[in-house]
Amino acid sequence: MARVALVTGGQRGIGAAISEGLKAAGRTVVASYAGNDAAAAAFTERTGIPCYKFDVSDFTSCAEAVEKIEAEVGPVDILVNNAGITRDGTMKRMTREMWDSVIDTNLGSCYNMAKLVWDGMSARKFGRIVNIGSINGQAGQYGQVNYAAAKSGIHGFTKALAQEGARLSITVNAIAPGYVDTEMVRAVPADVLEKIIARIPRGRLGTAEDIARGVVFLTGDDADFITGSTLSINGGQHMY
Repeated sequence: MARVALVTGGQRGIGAAISEGLKAAGRTVVASYAGNDAAAAAFTERTGIPCYKFDVSDFTSCAEAVEKIEAEVGPVDILVNNAGITRDGTMKRMTREMWDSVIDTNLGSCYNMAKLVWDGMSARKFGRIVNIGSINGQAGQYGQVNYAAAKSGIHGFTKALAQEGARLSITVNAIAPGYVDTEMVRAVPADVLEKIIARIPRGRLGTAEDIARGVVFLTGDDADFITGSTLSINGGQHMY
């Protein structure tokens, strides 16, 4: 039976590419989403991948969703913590709500989801967890102290949890994407985008599929000797 993979934020952008890549690799994939019912329905219709709506920042919401997914689809063997938001602003303008919402969604969700699938993975002696970090968690970024802190925290979370999972045959790794050709990045003013691309040695933005290929590799059955690692997929922009 195909392993079940759960991808948070898995029906748009990078998350959608990850979901589709895992399905193409033979996994049974489910995706989570936060609010856009029409977009989720369209994604499911196009790909056949079911979507479950819940708030990844709320532990109770996550617990109810995981229980439902495991009852309807099967035990989760692969978890991809991809869901994330931005609430950018300099320290002068950043409110506590902007800080809390990004930390809770981007970093807190990694705890929520890993906690809920951990016992099952431990009992089955198999698990693959991939946490999606960011180049801005490695290098920092002006106006993103909340986002950079959350993504940097993901890298520490990954290394610590990997040590707990190693003896249980659960691998825990991270991917740190660079600037990827998504709607959010394409909304950047053209002159700013040109400067961003000029700093990427490969001379282009990444694609969502570039990130998805990394996830497929790290979640494979034969990737069992790779754990606690961060795979930087950024075209050479930040060599860390």
